[in-house]
Amino acid sequence: MNDDQGYTVDLPAKPSVDERQIDIGGTPVKMSMQTAEAGEVVFAVGTITLPGDDPQAQHTALEFLRTGLARNLGAAPDSHATQIPLAAGGQVPGIEMTFAGKAGPRLEPRTMHARIVARGRHVYQAVVIAGKEPPPEQVDQFFESFKLF
Repeated sequence: MNDDQGYTVDLPAKPSVDERQIDIGGTPVKMSMQTAEAGEVVFAVGTITLPGDDPQAQHTALEFLRTGLARNLGAAPDSHATQIPLAAGGQVPGIEMTFAGKAGPRLEPRTMHARIVARGRHVYQAVVIAGKEPPPEQVDQFFESFKLF
């Protein structure tokens, strides 16, 4: 449970935490990351905290995440709308994407499943990254456990 960022998720190990400043459309914002590994699969949730809950700022941040993930793997995503569950019940609209490409200094094959969503002052990216396609049940369990407050 991450009370500060407004979500809960099941991770396969104790997560490492990182935080950095990024620039989205000329606005400096904070991005926090929680990352955990299981074998050769990485599970991560990134949260951008916006100055307010302006829909245009949310849209700009969502586009920033979408294009950044695609650029990291040098691939266009297979993308579609999805619903992200709320911890108290109900859902909010989000985007689900799957990428396959090469990444890292040695351009190794990578598969990435991602969901991005905005809620209030936060924009989230939940991702599963692996060298080969992870078992569908691992991906499903991670995304089904990801709930916003």
